[in-house]
Amino acid sequence: MKVVVAIDSLKGSLSSMEAGLAIKEGVHAAHPDADVIVKPLADGGEGTTDALIEGLNGERIDITVTGPLGSPVNAYYGYLSDTGTAVMEMASAAGITLLTEEEKNPLLATTYGVGEMINDAIEKGCRNFIIGIGGSATNDGGIGMLMALGYDFLDEHGNDVGKGGQALAKVASICTDHVNPKLADCHIQVACDVNNPLCGENGATYVYGPQKGVTDKIKESLDQDMAHFARITSEALENDYSSAPGAGAAGGLGYAFLAYLNATLTPGIELILDAVDLEAELADADVVVTGEGRLDFQTSMGKAPVGVAKLAKKYHAKVIAFAGSVTREACACNEAGIDAFFPIVRGITTLEDAMKAENARENMRASVEQVFRLL
Repeated sequence: MKVVVAIDSLKGSLSSMEAGLAIKEGVHAAHPDADVIVKPLADGGEGTTDALIEGLNGERIDITVTGPLGSPVNAYYGYLSDTGTAVMEMASAAGITLLTEEEKNPLLATTYGVGEMINDAIEKGCRNFIIGIGGSATNDGGIGMLMALGYDFLDEHGNDVGKGGQALAKVASICTDHVNPKLADCHIQVACDVNNPLCGENGATYVYGPQKGVTDKIKESLDQDMAHFARITSEALENDYSSAPGAGAAGGLGYAFLAYLNATLTPGIELILDAVDLEAELADADVVVTGEGRLDFQTSMGKAPVGVAKLAKKYHAKVIAFAGSVTREACACNEAGIDAFFPIVRGITTLEDAMKAENARENMRASVEQVFRLL
């Protein structure tokens, strides 16, 4: 029996690989001779970097970069030496969790630190990038990241426009003389699960701006400033990505990746499944095991476990999911490709105890063993 395991983290309890290895133990308890392959799983959002570092034997690179309001912050990314790939999350350098509610300021918040992370990875030899852009504190159209990479944005007098959303309206010309030449050799894949354009009522400022501090007073003008930046970009670079799906992600960072860095925007789960080469293991799998902390209706709408299930069904494998808890609505997961799912909590307990790593690990192992005794 060949079993392929790809389970998302049980946040607060087990990492993706910790959960996967507990499942492997459970399978072997029931079938000692089973061939069990464990792959890391994430959806491109928070935790993706950690999952791929752990699951693909990557190296964690710690770096001090410019934070969203200009002060230094401690960030990190993953370095996968076998493929020269950097795995990073923009939130590590410019995430909304780095600011208090009072500190949120879309006119000043910058993505500069994201560009610093990319530069650092380039100097270490990386030419392939997987970048998650969820959880941003910024609404600067990616202008900060681009400045760090060597783009100069000048006002009508030839002066630097500064950083943050306030800079967008000032951009009159773009100079590429100082752009890092190694960028031309880079292949950048961006994990993006939203389809918003850059501007308008469905764009970055109107939809995501309020959670970053955009008020009704500045919403319209900031959106117009973003449109101005896109027009100048289009004239200078002879492209137009302002209406592209995902351009409005992360306060316009998606747009910067498309227009300036020739990146591709891909749904997070698709990008990660490809990165871990899961499909190659599924071709001859008998059973595929997936899951996450909680299975519910949202899971069925395309979260990581369903992404695994859909891929597994291409090869007619049985798909079983395990979770810390399941809701009544989780039955929708059956229609989305998961043949059966099971909660791992094995008795009356508190949430605190259930989430303790040692308890979650043993509950996972024991639950998997009993299910696999039926197979």
